[in-house]
Amino acid sequence: MPKPGSRLRLVDVAERAGVSLATASRALSGRDGVSAEVADRVRRVSQELGYVANPYARTLAGGASSTVGLVVHQVDDPYFSEIAGGVIEVAAEQGLLVQICHSGRDPHFELRQIRHLIAQRVGIILIAGSGYTDNRVEAETKAELAAYQSLGGRVAVIGRHSLGADAVLPDNEAGGRALTEHLLGLGHRRIAVAAGTEGLTTVADRLAGVATALRGAGLDLAELPVVHTDFTREGGRLAAERILGEHPETTAVIALNDAMAMGVLAVLRARRISVPERVSVVGFDDVSVAADLAPSLTTVRLPMTAMGRTALALALKPRSTRPRRRPTGHTLVVRDSTGPAPA
Repeated sequence: MPKPGSRLRLVDVAERAGVSLATASRALSGRDGVSAEVADRVRRVSQELGYVANPYARTLAGGASSTVGLVVHQVDDPYFSEIAGGVIEVAAEQGLLVQICHSGRDPHFELRQIRHLIAQRVGIILIAGSGYTDNRVEAETKAELAAYQSLGGRVAVIGRHSLGADAVLPDNEAGGRALTEHLLGLGHRRIAVAAGTEGLTTVADRLAGVATALRGAGLDLAELPVVHTDFTREGGRLAAERILGEHPETTAVIALNDAMAMGVLAVLRARRISVPERVSVVGFDDVSVAADLAPSLTTVRLPMTAMGRTALALALKPRSTRPRRRPTGHTLVVRDSTGPAPA
């Protein structure tokens, strides 16, 4: 054990935790090769001894400001690629490099990616993608980011409510309401929802907007088919198969992102169900390919490239005493995938 007033070393943490120096180093840097139980014990000991601040301080002091770490849910989703484009634009203007990590919508893997970025000496961490309706899921991530920020690291998030950082907040609830009001205005009442992964705040917020519009028409979301699958194109395909199999009377499908809407359209095309004459389809986000689909997709436009630019711009500002919030606004874009409800 170190003597009072002596400089704490990593070897002190390793000895207290009963592990090798190499294992302690891997555990604190988030690298592979350490069991979750051992990694938790090493981090707990480092916090008890007051060592946890030192690796961050050395990391941030060593030229960290030249790299931005961007964590996204899914790298091949156009939503995240367009956000990344905005981040890269601002980074290039500022002479910064961008390192992109993929979390797969797994909060535990996301935390590992964040720890890896800190170990890689990044000065800014951006996190893009939905948070979780259960705040306990993100509690450890929030604590990690708080420690990182307290020692000079900068954090900004997109679409997250509770990480204690500057945030760009997509207009999810209002957008869900706009899409539903559009379908109701076309006479649709037999509406189904391809809702994405349950437990994501983005899904909950967009569903809240759908519910508000339905109540205005005397309808109840609880009485409509709401199918939760992955927030992906394949998830949209699976949702569409269930909706058509269990609710063949459906005349409109609300997909809560454009990737899911593409999966819905693919199933309808394979079954030779005409869109929008038999079934109307709407998406959410207005990714770059939405206008080029056949039929072109009615959706809510979010300014995704601008969201990425804004997030990095926030992170580059001096840290404020309270997290800053930047709403995005939204635009309903009506295209060929929606039409009047069939008689």
